[in-house]
Amino acid sequence: MTDRDPLVPALTGLLVDVVWWLESCGDEEVDPDSAVKMMESVGWVLLQLPSDQRQRLLQVLADLAETEQDPARREFLESFPIAVGMVEDQVG
Repeated sequence: MTDRDPLVPALTGLLVDVVWWLESCGDEEVDPDSAVKMMESVGWVLLQLPSDQRQRLLQVLADLAETEQDPARREFLESFPIAVGMVEDQVG
């Protein structure tokens, strides 16, 4: 996949949506421990990417957030790198 490959933003958006769904599911929909394990697994895999690919993913997330019309999804896209441990929360 190249930097301009339309598959990259599409797959990134799907990954974000799956994690968002796992995070927002009730206990009756998905076992909370299983959801946490899956989200930790996603974070671990993303941290294994080479630095240039992690930076590319961060840029795709920022681009998706910039064009997102739904405020809740935009907020989740913006917080996704922190939520999965790709970047540290920059408080204050």
